[in-house]
Amino acid sequence: MKDSHSHQVADALTFDLQEFASICENALSLAKNEHQILAGQSNYQHLEFYEKRKTLLADIEEMLPKFRRHRTAWEQVSQSQRDHFTDLKRQFHNIQGLLTRVMLLDRENQQTMLKRGLVPAKHLPAAATQRPHYVADLYKRNSQG
Repeated sequence: MKDSHSHQVADALTFDLQEFASICENALSLAKNEHQILAGQSNYQHLEFYEKRKTLLADIEEMLPKFRRHRTAWEQVSQSQRDHFTDLKRQFHNIQGLLTRVMLLDRENQQTMLKRGLVPAKHLPAAATQRPHYVADLYKRNSQG
């Protein structure tokens, strides 16, 4: 009976991890697309990427309660039974890798936007709004070794 329960818990978690991995892959694809546009000479459309990020964020927020429930159920499965589900470990590592790549690429994109002066004024500190390239200039000064 317990073995059946642990398989049910693992199957439900596997399904939601696959869905979350898909969301992470979409986030990576978006970051790559943004990176290519920022690296090229084409016109960067900030609002297009902002809207897509908002959609991804809503998808992620929808997954959070599911993972909270999975965590509670997974903690009730004994450690010896959990150790048998190597596919789950592989999925967690895959998602971790995807998220790391998204964060690194997003950071590069933010730095590129700063260098190009593409950061919206509402994201700058109040004193810097009077100098539109304040953050980009600050980044240049601090990035030169």
